Amino acid sequence: MTYTHRAAVLGSPIAHSLSPVLHRAAYADLGLAGWTYHRFDVDERALPEFVTGLDRRVWAGLSLTMPLKRAVIPLLDGISEPAAAVEAVNTVVFTGDGRALGDNTDIPGMTAALAEHGVEKAEWAAVLGAGATASSALAALARICPGEVGVYVRNPERAAEMRRWADRLGMVVRIADWADAAEALDAPLVVATTPAGATDALAGAVPEHPGALFDVLYDPWPTPLAAAWSARGGTVVGGLDLLVHQAVLQVEQMTGRAPAPLEAMRAAGEAALAARHG
Repeated sequence: MTYTHRAAVLGSPIAHSLSPVLHRAAYADLGLAGWTYHRFDVDERALPEFVTGLDRRVWAGLSLTMPLKRAVIPLLDGISEPAAAVEAVNTVVFTGDGRALGDNTDIPGMTAALAEHGVEKAEWAAVLGAGATASSALAALARICPGEVGVYVRNPERAAEMRRWADRLGMVVRIADWADAAEALDAPLVVATTPAGATDALAGAVPEHPGALFDVLYDPWPTPLAAAWSARGGTVVGGLDLLVHQAVLQVEQMTGRAPAPLEAMRAAGEAALAARHG
């Protein structure tokens, strides 16, 4: 088969990514013959050569994960307002006239995933972590949380970045030390954006009647924190929910076809995760 449209996810490491599974499932459901989606291990140093070397007559778009969400910005012809607000691009679309435009589908993906689980508003919230995903979480919370957001960080430099993003978003943010992260669990909505293992010690601090937890990890799943949260009857939104919802938006932007098949993509992701641990 001759592939007429190409797309891929870039990052380092990248072997774990479920994005190819989700996007290929969408192509199959939409009947898009000739579309292909792969993963490439690309770090910040290799990114410029990779992006400039693409044939934009064939390439439809790119998905970006760590550590490339900020590094890609100087290579683009323009970025959306949400992506600019948090300095994080996870989606690049190549237009018919050859431009490369960046967007952040993590932000609307988060709000869509929360809404799907009945979380459409939170009077106040807490964010665990301060990386690129945390910045997107802050932007998502700006849409549904009118009150204060507590951000629990381990790195003072990241704390300064979170304050800058909060100012751009018009939010009230309180920066707190990671040593006090257990107090965050009392918030009506907690968003955990940290790497695997970072919140495990907090599982024993889940309150008796927890609110909602959005844990952006999806493998391994459930995390100890998510399992403890669910056991106490709290609402849990997982990383696969986010991955699917943001990928739906990417497929729509890259292919021009909407709506993308959310349920087919979710089923493919669940099957792939089950196969990994079967």
